[in-house]
Amino acid sequence: MANYRVWRRRWFYPLISVVVAVSLCLGTPLVGRAIDLRPLLLQGVQVLQLSNISDRQEVDLGNQMNQQLRSGEVSISRNAEITRYVDQIGQRLVATSDRPNLPFTFQVVENDAVNAFATLGGFVYIHTGLLKTADNEAELASVIAHEIGHIGGRHLVKQMRQRALASGLASATGLDRNTAVGLGVELALNRPRSRQDEFDADTRGLRTLTRAGYAPSAMVSFMQKLSKGGGSVPAFLSTHPATGDRITSLRRAINSQGSSGRDGLDNAAYRARIRSIL
Repeated sequence: MANYRVWRRRWFYPLISVVVAVSLCLGTPLVGRAIDLRPLLLQGVQVLQLSNISDRQEVDLGNQMNQQLRSGEVSISRNAEITRYVDQIGQRLVATSDRPNLPFTFQVVENDAVNAFATLGGFVYIHTGLLKTADNEAELASVIAHEIGHIGGRHLVKQMRQRALASGLASATGLDRNTAVGLGVELALNRPRSRQDEFDADTRGLRTLTRAGYAPSAMVSFMQKLSKGGGSVPAFLSTHPATGDRITSLRRAINSQGSSGRDGLDNAAYRARIRSIL
């Protein structure tokens, strides 16, 4: 028994010394290299690095933005026939887009403003006012293709990153998820569209529209009609660059690609498809 006590003391006291030494080392920060881990521990997986966001993270953010939009920001149409029609056009375009593997969701917003917008992860919103203004399916498809182009170019992600940095919302560890959702919704609804992003969305949209078999001329005809409508400029075109510059650029691109697509130009067939909202 005495030998056991001696053996226990022989190992116990050195073990205590090691534990104390390790505790002191962990509790004493290195001068000039101390790292505050509290933001990481508090925010955890809620922190996002928008500079390298994955497709899955983008879709998750898009889902959260959609929930916020549907909770009061916009009125989503319950017209199943119109929603199904817009989705059919959208999915046809997605198949020939830059990001065909995203789970795109197309929704109709009950609003007479001529407008359309997109958030993240494949969420696209089309106003009933725009549906009524388009003369045919190809013109509607051209707008949807343009919004798909914004998603293809990840334009909103870039704008969110720029705004977060400029406003001091992003820390060294990233941007809080809830902040990112609110920022994305605000930018999507009141987006200060840049010249570069609009031209890029036009280029991507025209390519997608043409590959899907629609008449590319519809993108030009729709922009021309809206720009000559008189009164206030529709929200869809209230942007920089000027609509005339975009039309000139689109015409040049159409002439260079020599497309002969003619789908979607039947005005009567289109009016019949949207008759439930006319």
